[in-house]
Amino acid sequence: PADGKPFVDVLTEGGVLPGIKVDKGTIELAGTNGETTTQGHDDLGKRCAKYYEAGARFAKWRAVLNIGPNEPSQLAIDANANGLARYAIICQENGLVPIVEPEILVDGSHDVNRCAEVTERVLAACYKALNDHKVLLEGTLLKPNMVTPGSDAAKVSPEVVAEHTVRTLQRTVPAAVPAIVFLSGGQSEEEATLNLNAMNQLSGKKPWSLSFSFGRALQQSTLKAWAGKEENLEKARASFLVRCKANSEATLGIYKGGASLGEGASESLHVKGYKY
Repeated sequence: PADGKPFVDVLTEGGVLPGIKVDKGTIELAGTNGETTTQGHDDLGKRCAKYYEAGARFAKWRAVLNIGPNEPSQLAIDANANGLARYAIICQENGLVPIVEPEILVDGSHDVNRCAEVTERVLAACYKALNDHKVLLEGTLLKPNMVTPGSDAAKVSPEVVAEHTVRTLQRTVPAAVPAIVFLSGGQSEEEATLNLNAMNQLSGKKPWSLSFSFGRALQQSTLKAWAGKEENLEKARASFLVRCKANSEATLGIYKGGASLGEGASESLHVKGYKY
């Protein structure tokens, strides 16, 4: 902040637990059609110890997979599952809760069934690797993609997304995992919220809390309202509260839809081959 106070202190004083992204980006996997693995393990233990000392209590590491005619390859699935598991145990050794993020990109023309099949394979491999690396599942969070059709395919209803997503999780994610916090994956703010709401309305076994860890779908209309200007602070704050309340209601399955105050709530946030 402008007054020179460390951001970690601002968060802590507000009762917010700080966390940090600890990966060092993706690199191409040799022998694949542009598939990647995530780097950053080499000095991760030392960095995690420093982050904990600085006030961090959780960490995030993003693995990226894509759906294509022959993708994801078994090599990419295994490399990313093992990478996530290695990261997770290093975090836990240093007191941080690892957010395990195997993101299957929405890019492509595949249907919802193909996404479900791939997500199942990827999550099954991740939990096998986490088990092999002796990761304490109770001290982790999963940050997956929702099971949706590809960005170039026809959309389906939130109910269809919910059915396919929850079924995939039931088949792959152990009950020991306390919460599944979804990424928005380029959906509009409103779409992501409606899909999460439909999941929480679904009957059936859901031993984990289903919540959100949206980046773009929590911030887009807020950033538009703010536009970097001091005089727009109240407007931006109001916009952010609308999205937070909508998503809070969605985690309870009581969101009625239409919380589109401010610009951008229904805009697609899809960016092909998204990197950050």
